[in-house]
Amino acid sequence: MIPPPELSIIVPAYNEETRLPRTLTRIRDYFASRGMGSDQLEILIVDDGSEDGTVQVAEKWAREWPSVRVVSNGDNRGKGYSVRHGMLEARGRIALFTDADLSSPIEESEKLLAAIKDGNEVAIGSRALDRTLITLHQSRLRELAGMIFNGFVRIFVGLPFSDTQCGFKAFVREPSRVVFEQQRIERFGFDPEILFLAKRHGLRTAEVAVRWAHDPATKVHMIRDSLMMFFDLGLIRWNWLVGRYPKRPGEK
Repeated sequence: MIPPPELSIIVPAYNEETRLPRTLTRIRDYFASRGMGSDQLEILIVDDGSEDGTVQVAEKWAREWPSVRVVSNGDNRGKGYSVRHGMLEARGRIALFTDADLSSPIEESEKLLAAIKDGNEVAIGSRALDRTLITLHQSRLRELAGMIFNGFVRIFVGLPFSDTQCGFKAFVREPSRVVFEQQRIERFGFDPEILFLAKRHGLRTAEVAVRWAHDPATKVHMIRDSLMMFFDLGLIRWNWLVGRYPKRPGEK
């Protein structure tokens, strides 16, 4: 029986044929420099019903680099669904998901893995803990909307974090599996849900300041997706109240 890898990296991908080769090259080169072989690392490209050549690019990489696996959602389901799919398919002891544009450089994974090593089951990248690490800011309007959203996250779901939306998070896979089994939100509002579930199931979570750069080609629509994310906060609270997030047997 082939032993599982130490680390799985999940990359949600929707119409990413242009950025994917650069992203995979950076991931490959970084972990090669760290001495991690193909048996220690797996990369899951989760295609979310792309309409361009994303699948062909990913499959080409999979043929050339044994670490790469391609997972398909079939139809376009959303980033949250893609992360959930990838996390439940992952085999690594630790599973980390990152945006396809590597807004947080893959080198910053060292900080998340260090937080896991320190005894946390979850480590989340944060732009808000140290804004001097942001090399390219979003528009002032987007940053203000993010701060307002974070305030509502604290009120609606009781999370203490400064930034729930950075797309760079790592989980010790086995104890965290219940989080993704219970996750219901499929689009951009999924981050508060998985962090709420991690808290509900008693998983120790560290927020870690990471380098980050805004990508002007972001797929997050300022108005439409923001409104949906606010709606999702209410949905998380409703799901909790009606018992859709049950604790595991033996949990307090």
